[in-house]
Amino acid sequence: MSEEFWRGRRVFVTGHTGFKGAWLSLWLAEMGAVVTGYALAPRSHPNLFDLAKISDTISSVIADINDQPALDKALAESRPEIVFHLAAQALVRESYDNPIQTFAANVGGVVTLLDSIRPVPSVRGVIIVTSDKCYDNQEWIWGYRENDRLGGRDPYSASKGCAEIAARSMQMSFFAPFAPGGHAARIATVRAGNVIGGGDWSDDRLVPDIVRGCLGTKGEVRLRSPSAVRPWQHVLDPLGVYLDIAERLATAPDGIDEAWNIGPEHGDDRPVLKVAEAMVAALGTGKVVCEEAFNGPHEANLLRLDCEKAKTKLGWRPKLKFDQSIKFTADWYAAWKQGDDMMNFTRAQIATFRAADPDAATVV
Repeated sequence: MSEEFWRGRRVFVTGHTGFKGAWLSLWLAEMGAVVTGYALAPRSHPNLFDLAKISDTISSVIADINDQPALDKALAESRPEIVFHLAAQALVRESYDNPIQTFAANVGGVVTLLDSIRPVPSVRGVIIVTSDKCYDNQEWIWGYRENDRLGGRDPYSASKGCAEIAARSMQMSFFAPFAPGGHAARIATVRAGNVIGGGDWSDDRLVPDIVRGCLGTKGEVRLRSPSAVRPWQHVLDPLGVYLDIAERLATAPDGIDEAWNIGPEHGDDRPVLKVAEAMVAALGTGKVVCEEAFNGPHEANLLRLDCEKAKTKLGWRPKLKFDQSIKFTADWYAAWKQGDDMMNFTRAQIATFRAADPDAATVV
């Protein structure tokens, strides 16, 4: 990834008020990109978008991804060269409560965005962010590859599988190199594992639940699925690959406009309990309590990704090991708790991550 490529580059980020989108928007701004964000207002308070003062560094449009007139206007005015699509309903348990809204946001949003890009000739590359949960998960012990079957039992997972299919259909119908005379923008989808990092306050997510519990009055976090195994990674690792893929789409797209798994090294998969214990230890306060029985809606117990394609074709490796990801995350929340300037702290973590050596044992 070249900082020179991003300096002055016009970039459009949907979902910029969310956890991942806020980190990405600040990183782009740090490299000198001209960023326009498009999303609904932040759902949680506090939130990273406000704490890191993201609106001071980019242009922000507050609107729904399926409001096509508003989206058309924002794209026409910003004339982006690169588009990152992160706007989504991102929670498994909420998808059971609001399946219609989940499918509308996660599938309809992809179609609406790609259709709105068609009359915008400036766009050269589009990154569609879906999820590792897009696969028809049989809870195998080995990782899913990009050519494995898409699916999903819960509405969230199914919507992400559908989003992959919808993106591919729009790509092959209306965009280069598949459609004769189609739009020149090249499109890639990215499927990341479970991300952690500072600034996430979403409901029913492990790290926010730990922070609320351990730094709150009760001083404990209650786990509903302590044995569930996920491919945990710090949010900056997948974002770094998204930036690299986007740059390649705009400069040398052949073989890049495909689907990509982005996850940690195989040995960094962890059960929920181990993540919770590590976070509590890093925070230096709180305790873990495992629920005796969980009668809520179904959630997969085992999910792993095979990321050899990205490693082989892109030369990518995750920079942060599990313990380092935990430390980055706990340090962020500790700084927030003691009232630090979170824009400066978040910027400093981005700079530390960028300087990290993936072959080193520790991050300086």
